[in-house]
Amino acid sequence: MTLVGCGVRTVSFLGIKVYSVGFYADLNNPDLKISRDMTPDEKINEIVRKSACVIRLVPTRSTNYTHLRDAFMRALQARMTLAKKEGTLSEEEAYEIGFPMRKLKSLFPNSPLEKHSPLDIFVSAPSAERPRTLVFRDLGAIESDWVTTEFVLHYFEGAGPSPALKKAVVERLESFEK
Repeated sequence: MTLVGCGVRTVSFLGIKVYSVGFYADLNNPDLKISRDMTPDEKINEIVRKSACVIRLVPTRSTNYTHLRDAFMRALQARMTLAKKEGTLSEEEAYEIGFPMRKLKSLFPNSPLEKHSPLDIFVSAPSAERPRTLVFRDLGAIESDWVTTEFVLHYFEGAGPSPALKKAVVERLESFEK
């Protein structure tokens, strides 16, 4: 895995730092087809959809797992609503995503996540034999191509939760081709 970029998530107009975030990906994956003329967003999409990835969150202040869980669920529900509106997700597909979404919600304990304690979130590479796996280190895993892919892509939608992360990844991928 290669560190593709890192940044900080801030909240409120005061710019309170909540966590540092790093994005790692298998840039040596032979399935990646990235040309110089692709936009950075197209490159990010290709990498997330075709290779193994890791999101590493490191809280800069003490927080709790339920706070992270709620943020993850809001992000995924917003992406689901948008996909249904755009017609890229049918009602049947949305129904099928319900079980992995409920399982994801149940993975997080009602306990603190201490300052500087990393939470690694691993995404398996796509496989023809089984759905992609989203693994929350020490918490558990779910299998769902849609949830797994959209979980990572939400970090890069618009400015993402961390504009600094998106900026760093875009800069790293500007001249990247494979």
